[in-house]
Amino acid sequence: MPARRKARKRALDVLYEADLRDRPPVEVLASYLDRIERPRPEHLGYTVSLVEGVAAHLSRIDEVIASYTEGWTLDRMPVVDRNLARIAVYELLYVDEIDDAVAITEAVELARQMSTDDSPRFLNGVLGRIAEYATR
Repeated sequence: MPARRKARKRALDVLYEADLRDRPPVEVLASYLDRIERPRPEHLGYTVSLVEGVAAHLSRIDEVIASYTEGWTLDRMPVVDRNLARIAVYELLYVDEIDDAVAITEAVELARQMSTDDSPRFLNGVLGRIAEYATR
């Protein structure tokens, strides 16, 4: 698994836990980092930047997701999908060095591994619309 995908997977773990426990993502991240044994993986820095970035822009990210999901509220989305979308939208809107196609593909691949059969197609559609319209 490529390093950035590992970082995204770890960020998903943190955001998923924060979402389920209704805790601030940065608080869950601190606890998560305390549990990681040394030496820490090199990709951990990107995990931290993803979680901190999503947390810092969560209201805007959720607003964008909600405006591009047709007939779905954030609360209706599976927790995994909601947080994969948050990571991807953060990358689409705020991380210039990640191509839009890469952010979308990575979210779809993680959804394929970790979520429902319908999740990859759903996320691909939503994220594709966001990349096309919201990032102009």
